[in-house]
Amino acid sequence: MKIDKGTIIGVVVGFGSIAASVLIEHGSLFSYVNVSAGLLVFGGTIGVGLIAYPFAVVMRLPKLVMLAVKEPHHDAAGMVEQFYQLADRARKEGLLSLEQSATTLTNPMLKKGIMLVVDGTDPEVVKAVLEVEVAAREQRHEVGIGMLEALGGFAPTLGILGTVMGLIRILAHMSNAQELGPAIAVAFTATLYGVGSANLLWLPLASKLKRRSAEEAELAALIIDGVAAIQAGDNPRIVQEKLVGYVTPAKGKKAAADGGTPAAPQAKAA
Repeated sequence: MKIDKGTIIGVVVGFGSIAASVLIEHGSLFSYVNVSAGLLVFGGTIGVGLIAYPFAVVMRLPKLVMLAVKEPHHDAAGMVEQFYQLADRARKEGLLSLEQSATTLTNPMLKKGIMLVVDGTDPEVVKAVLEVEVAAREQRHEVGIGMLEALGGFAPTLGILGTVMGLIRILAHMSNAQELGPAIAVAFTATLYGVGSANLLWLPLASKLKRRSAEEAELAALIIDGVAAIQAGDNPRIVQEKLVGYVTPAKGKKAAADGGTPAAPQAKAA
């Protein structure tokens, strides 16, 4: 598994900056550790998540975190090159010859589209089948992203709840000076945990996965257009020109350097 450096660096810089600011002010990091406040905020956040979302969705939380940490493999330039080769073979040997090529394809959606074309499925039906698959996948993504955003809203509220509970404890033990310190610590630490976890964990993870989903949607759109172009019998160069707009300039330059799609570097130049 290839790790997304941006996510790891972001976590280190985010939490590291907070820790550094404490140390610069000659504070102790251990003074910010409070088990009861952590249990209230993190345990409460997951508990409220279970109320708001189905159990199966909340149980996917570790997987969602790993998706944000894992580097995705969306090679649009390589996909354009694949379509060029498929279109070239289809033009020379016919659409039925793509059945053998389909067995070597690693992208499930692309493989399904090519097999539908080989089976002689109506172009509108092929497009509809692929679009339904994309819509279903995006809906699953929206549920996971929505849950993370919801957790980002629950956490600060629970932190405030911890603060209120701490203040109640303070007021109930005003006559006992020994009880005031721990109560105040729990009160303010709960708010810190709530706001901190929302803005350093839940909301950034949701934003990362939202971008991942957008990238997958772009690749899916490329595949749908490419399959339609092949089924229409377009010239391989025309197929390439239709799809090269999906390739970002950086990826296009890399593809050219690696000997990939020749038109890719010109994708966004116009």
